[in-house]
Amino acid sequence: MPLLAERKFRRTAARRRQSSGSRQRAVSAQARRSFSFRLFLLPVSGRQRPLGPMSRRALRRLRGEQRGQEPLGPGALQFALHDDDDAEEEGPKRGTGGRRPRGAGKEGVCVNNRFELINIEDLEEGPVLNGERPECLLTGNRRRSQSGGADAKKAGEMAGKAAPPEQSNISGKLRKKKKKQKNKKNTTGEILENGLEDIDRLLERIEDASGLSRPGPPPPRSKKHPPYVELRHLNPDTELKRYFGARAVLGEQRPRQRQRVYPKCTWLTTPKSTWPRYTKPGLSMRLLESKRGLSFFAFEHSEEYQQTQHKFLAAVESMEPNNIVVLLQTSPYHVDSLLQLSDACRFQEDQEMARDLVERALYSMECAFHPLFSLTSGTCRLDYRRPENRSFYLALYKQMSFLEKRGCPRTALEFCKLILSLEPDEDPLCMLLLIDHLALRARNYDYLIRLFQEWEAHRNLSQLPNFAFSVPLAYFLLSQQADLPEQELSSAREQASLLIRQALTMFPGALLPLLEYCSVRPDAAVATHSFFGPDAEISQPPALSQLVSLYLGRSHFLWKEPATMSWLEENVREVLRAVDSGDPAVEACESRRKVLYQRAPRNIHRHVVLSEVKEAVAALPPDVTTQSVMGFDPLPPLDTIYSYVRPERLSPVSHGNTIALFFRSLLPNYTMEGERLEAGGAGGLNHNQGLNRLMLAVRDMMANFHFHDVEAAREDNPEGDGEWD
Repeated sequence: MPLLAERKFRRTAARRRQSSGSRQRAVSAQARRSFSFRLFLLPVSGRQRPLGPMSRRALRRLRGEQRGQEPLGPGALQFALHDDDDAEEEGPKRGTGGRRPRGAGKEGVCVNNRFELINIEDLEEGPVLNGERPECLLTGNRRRSQSGGADAKKAGEMAGKAAPPEQSNISGKLRKKKKKQKNKKNTTGEILENGLEDIDRLLERIEDASGLSRPGPPPPRSKKHPPYVELRHLNPDTELKRYFGARAVLGEQRPRQRQRVYPKCTWLTTPKSTWPRYTKPGLSMRLLESKRGLSFFAFEHSEEYQQTQHKFLAAVESMEPNNIVVLLQTSPYHVDSLLQLSDACRFQEDQEMARDLVERALYSMECAFHPLFSLTSGTCRLDYRRPENRSFYLALYKQMSFLEKRGCPRTALEFCKLILSLEPDEDPLCMLLLIDHLALRARNYDYLIRLFQEWEAHRNLSQLPNFAFSVPLAYFLLSQQADLPEQELSSAREQASLLIRQALTMFPGALLPLLEYCSVRPDAAVATHSFFGPDAEISQPPALSQLVSLYLGRSHFLWKEPATMSWLEENVREVLRAVDSGDPAVEACESRRKVLYQRAPRNIHRHVVLSEVKEAVAALPPDVTTQSVMGFDPLPPLDTIYSYVRPERLSPVSHGNTIALFFRSLLPNYTMEGERLEAGGAGGLNHNQGLNRLMLAVRDMMANFHFHDVEAAREDNPEGDGEWD
């Protein structure tokens, strides 16, 4: 009995303890719920509506606290960097209270500033302890200079002795880990380098076998200023926005761009919705070869395009623009037809239509670009000796001329640099005679000065009158700017005076015509002097007179400013003093003028024809003015490279029938079929057919005759015009 009573007592005591414990847990849970899920009653339209549980942010706002104002403990800003590789060796470690903290079992490095965690490489090289990095870990850093190596080692040994064992263990582990990573990187890097070397060797063998090389960046050469092109300056809207604002320029273009159906994005022109729908006309581009870092391309004509080209040449020979219009109805993107018709519209003073046709031609050629052809690399070349490439040169030149007349000199300068970059050594359109003028108009003085400084050594730009006068003018205009330091302004003024004196000494015949263009009467001492007088202009060679006329007819208005004229007058007097004193440079310049300017090359004549400057065109030699000049191909090179030949036309010979020659002089379209065939041959046509064609031509000619009734004119005006007595 006593044993049973004892067991019963123990059971009741255990039950009591269980019930009291469950009660305490229920009370604590209820207290927590009541603390975290408080209900607030807010007055809403005369009633009180219970709201849901409030967040911590709402509680902070209610208490008037802000985030980040909580008191921080001594270890609140300390972070640990743990080493995963060494965690398994040390085993688990427990924190205070018997609980395992986050990241337990991993050795950590304390960091007081959390922004130090950004630079991972520095943390790998050495841990930050209490905001400082031990010097013993900094001695092995390769980024430090080698001059202080011995001092750093001594400081490292002293710091290593004073450091606690935990820090030394941490640094040793980090060093081991860094060595492992370096070994891995070295092995993978060696494998990649070996693989790349093998690939390069294979490619070199293939290129040597085929004789072609891939187009790539040019090899490192001597520093020459390339005529680099910026794509954003090829769009005239960019320059017009700077003058008038984007709203004025793009106000009418935005709704049109939404309806545009042209899929290809172009840089040279913006296609218009009024143009015919683009279909490939048979024009393409291929890569000829790549050598010495340069890629040589050429346009190609398909068989269909060649047939269209033959029709175009026949239409040009007919001297009838309507035939070109008919051809464009069937081939709306034939480049030469667009350029020739653009010239016809320009002669009729329809500038808008002429510019639209040139833009359409540029769009057609840009759609045919090779994927590797780049406008900005400066390494892509187009040989002007190929007739297929000339259309691109001429289209760019005509577009540049329209942009200059439109008031966009900065965009025109970019097109000029693009033309020069296509073949800078030969310069088939002689853009060096124009680039200085556009740079001055665009107020891009730095570019002109830099071009002169870097190309003078191998191109002798100072021997061209336009560069000889434009570069000192650029220096002078640069010295007039107020936003430059005083030292730069004075050096630019000195350089301008030095160069303009050299130009006046080399080209004395340009002074009086320049003053005449600017409506300035020269001083009597200058006008009557033998060095600057009329004899200087007459005695210079014809080729030099042509270059001077071209420059003055194009750029004389840049010298009309009063400040520029006063600066020019000062330097003219200095040159006269040097001439009177017998400076040997005067005789040296005179001898060079007689030797250098014997005859102008063909590209200068081609540039003069395209420029249409009246004074320069009048100075062309007779052998150029007597030959026929076609607008779509002015003065073609003598060493032209033809890819296909035009078939011989069935045109009459010069010693044909006299009557046929007479009607042909009246009607250029008239031809007699079979006239080239031998009389009485098996393939000859019936003579009656030729006579019928001749009669039709006569009827056509007679129908176009208009006779004026002289008696009717006298009756209308019986007193006469008053010109005769």
